[in-house]
Amino acid sequence: MNVDAAVAAAAGLAGLCTGVIAMLAFRWSERDQARPTRSSLHTDAVLPPGVDTVLSVLRSSAVVLDEADTVVKASSAAYALGLVRGGKLAVEPMLQMARDTRRDGEIRQVELDLARRGTGRGDALAVSARVAPLGSRLVLLLVEDLTEARRIEAVRRDFVANVSHELKTPVGALSLLSEAVMDASDDPEAVNRFAGRMQIEATRLTNLVQELIDLSRVQNDDPLEDAEPVRVDELVAEAVDRCRHQAGTKQIAMASNVRAPEGSDRGSGGRRAGGTAGLTVWGNRSQLAAALGNLVENAVNYSPARTRVGIAARRVAAPGGDLIEIAVTDQGIGISEKDRERIFERFYRVDPARSRATGGTGLGLSIVKHVAASHGGEVTVWSAEGQGSTFTLRLPQAGAGRDRRHDGDPLPVGEPLS
Repeated sequence: MNVDAAVAAAAGLAGLCTGVIAMLAFRWSERDQARPTRSSLHTDAVLPPGVDTVLSVLRSSAVVLDEADTVVKASSAAYALGLVRGGKLAVEPMLQMARDTRRDGEIRQVELDLARRGTGRGDALAVSARVAPLGSRLVLLLVEDLTEARRIEAVRRDFVANVSHELKTPVGALSLLSEAVMDASDDPEAVNRFAGRMQIEATRLTNLVQELIDLSRVQNDDPLEDAEPVRVDELVAEAVDRCRHQAGTKQIAMASNVRAPEGSDRGSGGRRAGGTAGLTVWGNRSQLAAALGNLVENAVNYSPARTRVGIAARRVAAPGGDLIEIAVTDQGIGISEKDRERIFERFYRVDPARSRATGGTGLGLSIVKHVAASHGGEVTVWSAEGQGSTFTLRLPQAGAGRDRRHDGDPLPVGEPLS
């Protein structure tokens, strides 16, 4: 009997111990579940309410860091810029800023140049980084890509510097020549010589100002707001007539496969070729005329005497609709490969001395490029040094769908739009 009582007492004690241990284990499990883990810090639950939504609509790259410098949240733009790698902020200066802000709560901002990822180029990625505290434990990093803005600013500075230089040259020459005229007032021959030079510089200044106005207009205006069907034969005739005097002075023959407009006695000296009648493009007539005129004028100015300048137009098929190609070919000095990459830049000259001798401003091809792009086309160049150059202007044809007959039938291909 005493033995049975002892066994029962031992069994009761063992059950009590088991219950206590189970209760302690349950409490420990609850505490462990309530404690935030490393993995839970990477979920959206740790962010203050509404922050995730705000970050998703920001244009800037956003990164949220916890007290262990682990990335809690990062936008896709942050990954694209290479700011986040392996769950960590990969830019040390930004990481140090985050630590300093977490320590004292102050907002910090800095501009940095970062190496581009995955490229062998030496150019840097310019960014502006701003760090601010987000609650008691988190830090928010916002990064803005300034690369394009800096490029545009550099272009603007170069443009202003080039304009200032180009304007100072003729203005300074006019000032000096006027003084020379005053000093030579008793020498009629010298006065005539200086006056002739003054006329040249005044013409150069006028051309520069006009081309600056033209460039500003084609950059800021939408040419398709006042678009109309423009006949290619009229554009070619106008371009040829614009350069007829210079070409005649240098005995340059101008030939074209485009027939001169009916009723015009300013023929281009060419012949009518099959398939060129009735070619039309859709756009702003004055801008298109200026673009083609610049190409023809360049061909004449940079061609030696007693050579030939050709203008050819044709219709070519393209996936998005037919294109009109207008090619201007010369037998001039040609353009080197390294210069071909830059000739459409504003104020860039292949041969500055020769360009000034011909009165060039360095803006003509830039205007052509902007006109072509704003009309949905392009301008390309083929050239070989000593063999000449061919500039090709490609523009969308004035589609039949833009102007249909009242009966719903499209205009026949090749007929001029009226």
